[in-house]
Amino acid sequence: MATTTASIRLPVPPADVWQLIGGFGTLPDWLPYIPTSELGEGGRIRRLTNDEGGQIVERLEAFDDKARTYSYSILQAPFPVTGYLSTLTVLEDPDTGFSRVEWKGTFIPAGIGDDEAIALFHAIYSDGLEALRRTLAA
Repeated sequence: MATTTASIRLPVPPADVWQLIGGFGTLPDWLPYIPTSELGEGGRIRRLTNDEGGQIVERLEAFDDKARTYSYSILQAPFPVTGYLSTLTVLEDPDTGFSRVEWKGTFIPAGIGDDEAIALFHAIYSDGLEALRRTLAA
């Protein structure tokens, strides 16, 4: 099992960040490489289309609005991994009252090495968090 975590500090209150990213269908609102998200099964499944037309299907595994966190698994995607579980969390920095957003994942590489799979998802998470920073600054 491989894991990676990316995080970012944002000069924005956690409630405001969560308002933007806390919905399971809200990726298109802040992640430019995911222009489409369609919810199904009562909001538990999201069907994403990336900017190249690729399809990703994910299942909401856990959601805690008060703790500002949710976890999801991948049911279908063009990624070389299995057993994928990711968690997106908005935390409050106790020193500033602002936000720290953490995006982490665990997965089993399939046909590639751990380091390559970790690099792939770390880049996805880091790029996504930078896109979040740009969206909130706009």
